[in-house]
Amino acid sequence: MIDLTGKVTIVTGAARGLGKGIAEKLASLGAHVVVSDMNPEGTEATVSEITKRGDRAEAFLCNVANKEEARSLVEETVKKHGKLDILVNNAGINRDAMLHKMDHEQWDRVISVNLTGVFNTMQPASAVMREQENGRIVNISSASWLGNVGQANYAAAKAGVVGITKTAARELGRKNVTVNAICPGFIDTDMTRGVPEKVWDMMISKIPMGRAGKPEDVANCIAFLASDQASYINGEVINVGGGMVL
Repeated sequence: MIDLTGKVTIVTGAARGLGKGIAEKLASLGAHVVVSDMNPEGTEATVSEITKRGDRAEAFLCNVANKEEARSLVEETVKKHGKLDILVNNAGINRDAMLHKMDHEQWDRVISVNLTGVFNTMQPASAVMREQENGRIVNISSASWLGNVGQANYAAAKAGVVGITKTAARELGRKNVTVNAICPGFIDTDMTRGVPEKVWDMMISKIPMGRAGKPEDVANCIAFLASDQASYINGEVINVGGGMVL
């Protein structure tokens, strides 16, 4: 049984979809979850669903692409609760286009949220966790980091997440802080449900298990990595995709 009782946790991009599932899972295991997102209604809705079950959560509006807001997210959490045990960097967007048609706004926006946003929260969090000599950081990359048609910006950002994860794991390991990355495959969320039926069927056909993943499939892996049971797992990139990348 994974027990996260009393663990102060930040989950970014937690207003809906995958982030919401992660926040709910960690809260159900006893963590106090700071639900962070730019969407005020969604953020409050996630907090409400968690607290009505008797679990602990609070909202914090934050654009992780803004370094001051990201730093405030970490600093205010530590100021209020005295520590930060777990950071899950889930916030992300996509602005897909073929490479020859992609404009700079599409490139810059995805990089600023999906990669720079991870740096913006990891930097202050790592300082806190070094001082504590304890902590867990889990970054959400993607199977797309290996390359995906129409996603040069997204793939580059998610590959960058793998790189910063492995670097931070080397730097923080001696301080009893682990840093790992999860690469979700095709997960059933509001975002993926918006793709055309033909695209959905094509994606499912690539998965040996024959189905899309669920947010809880990813959340279960994160819960393990955030727990004491994973204290010697560091710098790993774990695919959660039903074998899609095989």
